[in-house]
Amino acid sequence: MLAICCLSLLIVSLDNTVLNVALPSVQRELHASVSGLQWTIDAYTLVLASLLMLAGSTADRLGRRRIFVVGLVVFAIGSLLCSLAPDLQWLVVFRMVQAVGGSMLNPVAMSIITNTFTEPRERARAIGVWGGVVGISMAAGPVIGGLLVQSVGWRSIFWINVPIGALALFLTLHYVPESRAPKPRRVDPVGQLLVIALLGSLTYAIIEAPEAGWASPEILAFVLVALASLAALIPYERRRAEPLIDLRFFHSAPFSGATVVAVCAFAALSGFFFVNTLYLQNIRGLSALDAGLYMLPMAGMTLIFAPLSGRLVGSRGPRLSLLLAGVMMGASGLLFAAFDAESTNALLFTGYVLFGIGFGLVNAPITNTAVSGMPRAQAGVAAAVASTSRQVGQSLGVAVIGAVLAGGAHAAATADEFLAAGRPAWWIIAGCGAAILLLGALTTGRWAQATAGHTAALFEDEARDHRTADMRS
Repeated sequence: MLAICCLSLLIVSLDNTVLNVALPSVQRELHASVSGLQWTIDAYTLVLASLLMLAGSTADRLGRRRIFVVGLVVFAIGSLLCSLAPDLQWLVVFRMVQAVGGSMLNPVAMSIITNTFTEPRERARAIGVWGGVVGISMAAGPVIGGLLVQSVGWRSIFWINVPIGALALFLTLHYVPESRAPKPRRVDPVGQLLVIALLGSLTYAIIEAPEAGWASPEILAFVLVALASLAALIPYERRRAEPLIDLRFFHSAPFSGATVVAVCAFAALSGFFFVNTLYLQNIRGLSALDAGLYMLPMAGMTLIFAPLSGRLVGSRGPRLSLLLAGVMMGASGLLFAAFDAESTNALLFTGYVLFGIGFGLVNAPITNTAVSGMPRAQAGVAAAVASTSRQVGQSLGVAVIGAVLAGGAHAAATADEFLAAGRPAWWIIAGCGAAILLLGALTTGRWAQATAGHTAALFEDEARDHRTADMRS
């Protein structure tokens, strides 16, 4: 079960890391701007973030294996379409098709993991293995992507999803039994539309602002749509009996902390990849393969420390992993922002190693902290919110850091000018590390655990009331 679930995560994660290495080739062939490159990533992560909760509840109702199989098929079809895209606009559209399939994979897989591994220590270790797959995709993605881009072309990076997807499909049909939630949640179409409007309009405003200007009517209109969507979403979700996002989860300090940590960690990761890919290939003049090999120390550290973090969380709780992750990721960003780590390979690789260790440590405690203390019936939903937070972070990271880079990169004709344009981006990454450190300290103590217990009691009381009502009826 764990292997099949991890295989689905592999194709979704591998797709993003492989694409990052191919961005300069896509930029040259399709004549894309920096904002165009941002959309090739964010079109995928935005759709994924918007549909994860819907896909999870649909799987609970129609059958987890059935939705999982549909997701694998749609993801493979989307990958083939991406390889045939005639221009940037169609590539963005086909990336959205991919994301529809991807949204049906991870929340269902995490639901299987959290319900299969019920003992806290074993669950933490399983989630550590799950996080290790992200490390594998980071280690293999840049190298595989570099080889394919250099030998065949950037379109070939989407082909690798097909055989991996076919293998996952075969194993799923043979080894994963069908299952449904005993009482699936109702679909929340209004909440779903408000989430899409909020994430889409906010990301559009951030990406397009450097080109159009923050004071332009177009950007101001999208900012207003984002604010209005948020203002409508919160009271609407509070009134619903079965909301898309149950706001009571956020009464738990560990859950709220895990959600914000996920946003910060994946914003830093996506920004890290985006800036480094453009720097290594466009400024240093490295080939796609050499750029992938340069980033291998970061990926290797993630691969090593992700399962170690799972074991550490299982034996000592999430606090130490979060604190160490914040220190390492913050130190990496600081090294680039304040000490010009790009000036020598020694400093450059030191920054990569520090970031890889930090990101490897942070993934397991995010999911484990989100689901710890929750009743088993709510663990899948809590994990889905954590997964959504990851994708939101990835979208915002590319949008914000790409926008900061684009604001200064238009006039950057030399390496020094590019590095100066990228320095604010590294300060943002350092700030993300500091936020992880602070939240790790605040949301893992006794007070935080007490809020998690209180939140779990709310759901247990509700479930008890429902059972009593059912017995009476």
